[in-house]
Amino acid sequence: MQMDTIKPLLDLIKQKQFSKAIITTHHKPDGDAMGSSLGLYHFLSNYIKHVQVITPTDYANFLHWLPGNNQVINFEEQKERATEIINEAQLVFCLDFNALHRINELGEIIAKSNAKIAMIDHHTHPEEFAHFCYTNTSIGSTCELVYEMIETYFSTDEIDKNIATCLYMGTVTDTGHFAHSNTRAKTHLIAADLMNKGADNVYIYENVFNTFTRERSKLFGYCLYHKLEILEEYKTALLYLDSTELKQFNVKTGDTEGLVNFGLGIEGVVFSVLIIDRTERVKMSFRSKGSFAANAFAKTYFSGGGHFNAAGGQSEDSLENTVEKFRNAIKNHKKELLSV
Repeated sequence: MQMDTIKPLLDLIKQKQFSKAIITTHHKPDGDAMGSSLGLYHFLSNYIKHVQVITPTDYANFLHWLPGNNQVINFEEQKERATEIINEAQLVFCLDFNALHRINELGEIIAKSNAKIAMIDHHTHPEEFAHFCYTNTSIGSTCELVYEMIETYFSTDEIDKNIATCLYMGTVTDTGHFAHSNTRAKTHLIAADLMNKGADNVYIYENVFNTFTRERSKLFGYCLYHKLEILEEYKTALLYLDSTELKQFNVKTGDTEGLVNFGLGIEGVVFSVLIIDRTERVKMSFRSKGSFAANAFAKTYFSGGGHFNAAGGQSEDSLENTVEKFRNAIKNHKKELLSV
């Protein structure tokens, strides 16, 4: 699904009709969320005097090196200041999410504001809250969408090293190093152009993927040795962690990023799930191969959604009951899983 109603807004931006804008993204933002937000931040700063990125929560330390990160406001830490900025904003860009509940209390404030809202996103089933949209569910990352929006309505000559660095990082992380099924030939062309414009692929890789703390390294080892279950009759890998284990390894935001992917690297596995007790709720990550729809599974059983092969969900139940619900749910899809 594709929707492009953003041209009238961009024409006004070109004419410098806005002086105050904010950019926000989803709860616990990942690489694509922060890459697209900060990439757009640097670009819009050429046309709008005051641009502010506001995240609904904190995010992983391995994203803090991004250019412009020191200007980001975490809503949970600075609610009063963030609310004041939102209420004064003329324009709000919502990146890498398509429903205001994905940004918690921040979404309620934006919904009540007088600002024009623009959505740039690649997830399915968008809610109708934005005045302007630039969306495409077949594209692997929101960073690619930001690039294509600039390419279509401005010029890629306006992409400098800071913009290129942010957009390249988000493209790499959300396409799984260009390995996900929604990686296009053009994805590689975009990545090449961003490198030509200053994105240092080695530097980016080192900062994002080679920054494991000792605790995070031990956590991954513990999970793979002690916690990983292979449900062979369903071609499924299962990992789950309780709150005590999170404390044992001093788990911080972003420390479990990528853990669910290890299940898919095991021969014969086509569906991998990571279930974590986050105290306030149980969070789930789903990854699949081929024709098995991870997003449909997440939506059916765990109030979730996302991309076809990469999705998330949650549960208000206990960890034990959530794991049991998953074990029962997977039985309903045995035929589908075995056919992949």
